[in-house]
Amino acid sequence: MKPLADQLSQYASYHRDRRNIATHRVGIPMIVCGIEALLARPSLAAEGWTLSLALGSTLAAAGFYLALDRRYGVVMAALLGASLWVGTTIAALSTGAWVLTFAGLLVIGWVLQFVGHAVEGRKPAFVDDLVGLLIGPLFIVVEVGFALGLRDELRQELERRVGPTRSGRIVRTASS
Repeated sequence: MKPLADQLSQYASYHRDRRNIATHRVGIPMIVCGIEALLARPSLAAEGWTLSLALGSTLAAAGFYLALDRRYGVVMAALLGASLWVGTTIAALSTGAWVLTFAGLLVIGWVLQFVGHAVEGRKPAFVDDLVGLLIGPLFIVVEVGFALGLRDELRQELERRVGPTRSGRIVRTASS
């Protein structure tokens, strides 16, 4: 497995426009909750536990994040746990409400992703590397952490590798 800075810099190279990052801050959690809801419906009760694909994928993803970075892994495990709870709650709705809710979350979440990438003028990272689908949620947590002043050494390393984020506004100079 590539180290944290390598994973994040690969993903970050597709996400330097702050408007694209903003669409991801909304869209990615919607997609994660939509996937959890989709995967939570088919379940099996065993020994007082409810086992589902959502639980299995949540545990696998949490393991990936913990192996990548302990501190971010703990945060991601907590957020995935909350998403699993949301998804399980949605899965308990009537079939029609469940389908409308998970489909709505997925469609709106993905539309936001593609709008952000249209603004940035770059294709999504997962087109070139499917691991980007796992790094996306982590990237949002990392970006929020950076905004709070956390892990500045990691922010500096990412900016050294792929450059700083930009506002997306056109800056005119005296010569233009």
